Amino acid sequence: MAIVVGVQWWKGRTLVTGEAPPLVGRTVDGTSIDLADWRGRPVLVHFWATWCPVCRITDGTIDAIANDHAVVTVALQSGTEDEIRAYMREAGQDFRVVLDPDGRLARTWGVAGVPTSFVIDGDGRIRSSIVGVSTGLGLRLRLWLAGR
Repeated sequence: MAIVVGVQWWKGRTLVTGEAPPLVGRTVDGTSIDLADWRGRPVLVHFWATWCPVCRITDGTIDAIANDHAVVTVALQSGTEDEIRAYMREAGQDFRVVLDPDGRLARTWGVAGVPTSFVIDGDGRIRSSIVGVSTGLGLRLRLWLAGR
């Protein structure tokens, strides 16, 4: 158990804590998005990439969670809007995606690897962060706890 905790700490050591950094942009479907608009309820912020094989494992989980929770994802250095839309269509996914072509958003959040997920509470504070694969149950539990 101590090894698992140590590995998770090491992988997440660069991630921001406390107040969630701004996340403002436009999704690939053209919708404007501002994380601050979701104050009052928990939000899952998920960084991923089309070139990341581990991210493909979590895509279905993120898509399922997006059906009943506030979710915004950030595609890190993954191509153009058209390429992301094609990837999403091919994978059968329908979650919100903001592009991060130069990694600026990832750096702001301290993300050094993908997939990385943050659970933000209704006050805009980061309640938990996860680097690597997480189960749907684990993410849903973290969202539920953030809403309490």
